[in-house]
Amino acid sequence: MSVSLTSLVNYCEELLNVKEFKDYSPNGLQVQGKETVQRIVTGVTASQALLDAAVQYSADLVLVHHGYFWRGESECITGMKKRRLATLLGNDISLLGFHLPLDAHPEFGNNAMLAKKMGWQITRGLDAPLGRAIGMVGELPEPISGGRLAEQLAAVLERTPLHIQGIGHPIKKIAWCTGGAQGYIDKALAAGVDAYISGEVSEPTYHFAKEMGIDYFAAGHHATERYGVQALGEHLASKFGIEHRYIEIPNPV
Repeated sequence: MSVSLTSLVNYCEELLNVKEFKDYSPNGLQVQGKETVQRIVTGVTASQALLDAAVQYSADLVLVHHGYFWRGESECITGMKKRRLATLLGNDISLLGFHLPLDAHPEFGNNAMLAKKMGWQITRGLDAPLGRAIGMVGELPEPISGGRLAEQLAAVLERTPLHIQGIGHPIKKIAWCTGGAQGYIDKALAAGVDAYISGEVSEPTYHFAKEMGIDYFAAGHHATERYGVQALGEHLASKFGIEHRYIEIPNPV
Protein backbone atom coordinates (compact mmCIF):
# COMPACT_ATOMS: atom_id res chain seq x y z
CA MET A 1 0.00 0.00 0.00
CA SER A 2 1.08 3.58 -0.61
CA VAL A 3 -0.28 7.11 -0.45
CA SER A 4 0.66 10.16 -2.45
CA LEU A 5 2.94 12.58 -0.64
CA THR A 6 0.54 15.43 -1.37
CA SER A 7 -2.43 13.57 0.13
CA LEU A 8 -0.50 12.64 3.26
CA VAL A 9 0.82 16.17 3.81
CA ASN A 10 -2.58 17.77 3.23
CA TYR A 11 -4.21 15.34 5.64
CA CYS A 12 -1.67 16.06 8.38
CA GLU A 13 -1.93 19.81 7.97
CA GLU A 14 -5.71 19.69 8.25
CA LEU A 15 -5.67 17.21 11.14
CA LEU A 16 -3.21 19.33 13.14
CA ASN A 17 -4.90 22.62 12.25
CA VAL A 18 -1.56 24.04 11.14
CA LYS A 19 -2.90 27.38 9.89
CA GLU A 20 -3.97 28.37 13.41
CA PHE A 21 -0.40 28.47 14.76
CA LYS A 22 2.35 31.07 14.56
CA ASP A 23 5.51 29.05 15.02
CA TYR A 24 9.30 29.26 15.14
CA SER A 25 9.74 27.04 12.09
CA PRO A 26 7.64 25.99 9.09
CA ASN A 27 5.07 23.27 9.78
CA GLY A 28 4.43 20.70 7.10
CA LEU A 29 6.60 19.54 4.23
CA GLN A 30 10.13 20.89 4.74
CA VAL A 31 12.00 18.75 2.22
CA GLN A 32 10.28 17.09 -0.75
CA GLY A 33 11.14 13.52 -1.70
CA LYS A 34 9.32 10.70 -3.50
CA GLU A 35 5.84 11.36 -4.88
CA THR A 36 4.44 8.31 -3.10
CA VAL A 37 4.95 7.10 0.46
CA GLN A 38 5.05 3.47 1.57
CA ARG A 39 7.30 3.64 4.64
CA ILE A 40 7.58 6.41 7.21
CA VAL A 41 10.03 6.83 10.05
CA THR A 42 9.16 9.00 13.04
CA GLY A 43 11.50 10.52 15.58
CA VAL A 44 11.74 13.52 17.86
CA THR A 45 14.44 15.44 15.97
CA ALA A 46 15.66 15.23 12.38
CA SER A 47 19.24 14.59 13.47
CA GLN A 48 21.81 12.95 11.24
CA ALA A 49 21.49 9.77 13.29
CA LEU A 50 17.75 9.60 12.61
CA LEU A 51 18.23 10.28 8.91
CA ASP A 52 20.86 7.55 8.64
CA ALA A 53 18.48 5.12 10.36
CA ALA A 54 15.70 6.14 7.96
CA VAL A 55 17.98 5.37 4.99
CA GLN A 56 18.70 1.92 6.45
CA TYR A 57 14.96 1.33 6.82
CA SER A 58 14.38 2.45 3.19
CA ALA A 59 11.93 5.10 4.40
CA ASP A 60 10.17 7.39 1.97
CA LEU A 61 9.35 10.01 4.59
CA VAL A 62 10.66 11.15 7.97
CA LEU A 63 8.13 12.71 10.35
CA VAL A 64 9.53 14.70 13.29
CA HIS A 65 8.64 17.24 15.95
CA HIS A 66 11.90 19.17 15.56
CA GLY A 67 12.60 19.80 11.90
CA TYR A 68 14.63 22.48 10.13
CA PHE A 69 14.69 26.17 9.15
CA TRP A 70 14.21 27.66 12.60
CA ARG A 71 13.69 31.39 13.00
CA GLY A 72 16.99 33.19 13.46
CA GLU A 73 19.26 30.40 12.22
CA SER A 74 21.72 30.93 9.39
CA GLU A 75 20.22 30.56 5.93
CA CYS A 76 23.45 29.14 4.51
CA ILE A 77 23.47 25.47 3.52
CA THR A 78 26.82 24.51 5.02
CA GLY A 79 28.28 22.04 7.50
CA MET A 80 25.73 20.06 9.48
CA LYS A 81 22.78 21.45 7.53
CA LYS A 82 24.40 20.53 4.21
CA ARG A 83 25.05 16.96 5.38
CA ARG A 84 21.51 16.51 6.63
CA LEU A 85 19.89 17.90 3.50
CA ALA A 86 22.26 15.89 1.29
CA THR A 87 21.13 12.71 3.04
CA LEU A 88 17.46 13.52 2.45
CA LEU A 89 17.84 14.74 -1.13
CA GLY A 90 20.34 12.04 -2.09
CA ASN A 91 17.92 9.32 -0.98
CA ASP A 92 14.74 11.07 -2.19
CA ILE A 93 13.30 11.12 1.36
CA SER A 94 10.75 13.72 2.40
CA LEU A 95 10.95 15.55 5.72
CA LEU A 96 7.68 16.44 7.42
CA GLY A 97 7.87 18.50 10.60
CA PHE A 98 5.21 19.68 13.05
CA HIS A 99 6.20 21.74 16.08
CA LEU A 100 3.53 23.67 18.04
CA PRO A 101 0.61 22.00 16.23
CA LEU A 102 1.86 18.64 17.49
CA ASP A 103 2.27 19.98 21.02
CA ALA A 104 -1.31 21.20 21.02
CA HIS A 105 -3.30 18.42 19.33
CA PRO A 106 -5.84 17.07 21.86
CA GLU A 107 -5.50 13.45 20.70
CA PHE A 108 -2.10 12.89 19.09
CA GLY A 109 -0.19 15.82 20.61
CA ASN A 110 2.79 15.59 22.92
CA ASN A 111 0.89 16.94 25.92
CA ALA A 112 -2.13 14.71 25.36
CA MET A 113 0.06 11.64 24.91
CA LEU A 114 2.14 12.42 28.00
CA ALA A 115 -1.08 12.61 30.00
CA LYS A 116 -2.19 9.28 28.56
CA LYS A 117 1.12 7.62 29.40
CA MET A 118 1.09 9.02 32.95
CA GLY A 119 -2.61 8.41 33.65
CA TRP A 120 -3.40 12.11 34.15
CA GLN A 121 -6.88 13.52 33.56
CA ILE A 122 -6.97 16.56 31.27
CA THR A 123 -9.38 19.26 32.41
CA ARG A 124 -8.53 22.28 30.23
CA GLY A 125 -5.83 24.10 28.31
CA LEU A 126 -3.21 26.04 30.23
CA ASP A 127 -2.83 29.01 27.91
CA ALA A 128 -5.78 28.66 25.50
CA PRO A 129 -8.74 26.36 24.79
CA LEU A 130 -7.88 22.71 24.13
CA GLY A 131 -6.81 22.27 20.54
CA ARG A 132 -4.95 25.58 20.57
CA ALA A 133 -3.34 25.35 24.00
CA ILE A 134 0.37 24.61 24.12
CA GLY A 135 0.10 23.47 27.75
CA MET A 136 -2.57 21.60 29.70
CA VAL A 137 -4.12 21.52 33.15
CA GLY A 138 -5.35 18.36 34.81
CA GLU A 139 -5.43 16.14 37.86
CA LEU A 140 -3.71 13.06 39.18
CA PRO A 141 -5.87 10.05 40.07
CA GLU A 142 -5.15 10.75 43.75
CA PRO A 143 -3.04 13.18 45.80
CA ILE A 144 0.59 12.09 46.06
CA SER A 145 3.86 13.51 47.30
CA GLY A 146 6.30 15.27 45.03
CA GLY A 147 8.74 12.45 45.56
CA ARG A 148 6.19 9.89 44.41
CA LEU A 149 5.36 11.92 41.29
CA ALA A 150 9.07 12.08 40.49
CA GLU A 151 9.22 8.29 40.79
CA GLN A 152 6.26 7.88 38.43
CA LEU A 153 7.82 10.19 35.84
CA ALA A 154 11.11 8.30 36.06
CA ALA A 155 9.37 4.93 35.63
CA VAL A 156 7.38 5.99 32.55
CA LEU A 157 9.95 8.23 30.84
CA GLU A 158 12.99 6.14 31.83
CA ARG A 159 14.73 9.31 32.93
CA THR A 160 15.07 10.70 36.46
CA PRO A 161 13.48 14.17 36.55
CA LEU A 162 14.87 17.18 38.35
CA HIS A 163 12.40 17.93 41.14
CA ILE A 164 12.30 21.38 42.74
CA GLN A 165 10.08 21.16 45.81
CA GLY A 166 7.71 24.02 46.55
CA ILE A 167 6.03 24.00 49.94
CA GLY A 168 5.86 20.21 50.13
CA HIS A 169 2.10 19.70 50.19
CA PRO A 170 0.41 16.74 48.43
CA ILE A 171 0.04 17.14 44.68
CA LYS A 172 -3.33 16.66 43.02
CA LYS A 173 -3.87 19.45 40.48
CA ILE A 174 -1.11 19.82 37.90
CA ALA A 175 -0.16 21.67 34.73
CA TRP A 176 2.29 20.51 32.09
CA CYS A 177 3.86 21.53 28.81
CA THR A 178 6.35 19.24 27.09
CA GLY A 179 9.72 20.37 25.84
CA GLY A 180 11.44 23.64 26.65
CA ALA A 181 8.49 25.32 28.34
CA GLN A 182 9.88 26.13 31.77
CA GLY A 183 8.85 29.74 31.17
CA TYR A 184 5.21 28.71 31.48
CA ILE A 185 5.60 28.13 35.21
CA ASP A 186 3.96 31.51 35.87
CA LYS A 187 0.91 30.40 33.90
CA ALA A 188 0.82 27.21 35.95
CA LEU A 189 0.91 29.22 39.17
CA ALA A 190 -1.93 31.43 37.90
CA ALA A 191 -3.94 28.27 37.17
CA GLY A 192 -3.79 27.36 40.84
CA VAL A 193 -2.03 24.02 40.43
CA ASP A 194 0.14 22.21 42.95
CA ALA A 195 2.88 21.31 40.48
CA TYR A 196 4.12 22.07 36.98
CA ILE A 197 5.89 19.58 34.71
CA SER A 198 7.92 20.42 31.63
CA GLY A 199 11.03 19.25 29.84
CA GLU A 200 13.81 21.68 30.64
CA VAL A 201 14.81 23.97 33.48
CA SER A 202 16.48 27.39 33.65
CA GLU A 203 18.31 29.05 36.52
CA PRO A 204 15.38 31.36 37.43
CA THR A 205 12.98 28.40 37.55
CA TYR A 206 14.47 27.23 40.83
CA HIS A 207 13.90 30.54 42.60
CA PHE A 208 10.39 30.95 41.18
CA ALA A 209 9.31 27.50 42.37
CA LYS A 210 10.82 27.99 45.80
CA GLU A 211 9.50 31.49 46.41
CA MET A 212 6.03 30.87 44.96
CA GLY A 213 5.60 27.45 46.59
CA ILE A 214 4.92 25.39 43.46
CA ASP A 215 6.61 22.05 42.78
CA TYR A 216 8.45 21.89 39.47
CA PHE A 217 9.62 18.85 37.53
CA ALA A 218 12.06 19.04 34.62
CA ALA A 219 11.40 15.65 33.05
CA GLY A 220 13.50 15.99 29.89
CA HIS A 221 12.86 17.81 26.61
CA HIS A 222 13.38 14.70 24.50
CA ALA A 223 11.76 12.35 27.00
CA THR A 224 8.51 14.32 27.21
CA GLU A 225 8.22 14.75 23.44
CA ARG A 226 8.68 11.18 22.21
CA TYR A 227 5.04 10.21 22.11
CA GLY A 228 3.32 12.68 19.77
CA VAL A 229 5.17 11.64 16.63
CA GLN A 230 4.71 7.98 17.54
CA ALA A 231 0.95 8.40 17.91
CA LEU A 232 0.67 10.39 14.69
CA GLY A 233 2.82 7.89 12.81
CA GLU A 234 0.70 4.98 14.00
CA HIS A 235 -2.45 6.86 13.01
CA LEU A 236 -1.12 7.53 9.51
CA ALA A 237 -0.08 3.91 9.10
CA SER A 238 -3.56 2.74 10.05
CA LYS A 239 -5.39 5.27 7.91
CA PHE A 240 -3.35 4.87 4.72
CA GLY A 241 -2.20 1.26 5.06
CA ILE A 242 1.49 2.17 5.04
CA GLU A 243 4.43 1.05 7.18
CA HIS A 244 5.62 3.02 10.20
CA ARG A 245 8.60 2.71 12.50
CA TYR A 246 9.50 4.99 15.40
CA ILE A 247 13.25 5.23 15.90
CA GLU A 248 14.56 6.30 19.28
CA ILE A 249 17.71 8.39 19.16
CA PRO A 250 18.62 8.74 22.86
CA ASN A 251 19.11 12.27 24.15
CA PRO A 252 19.67 13.03 27.86
CA VAL A 253 18.47 16.64 27.58
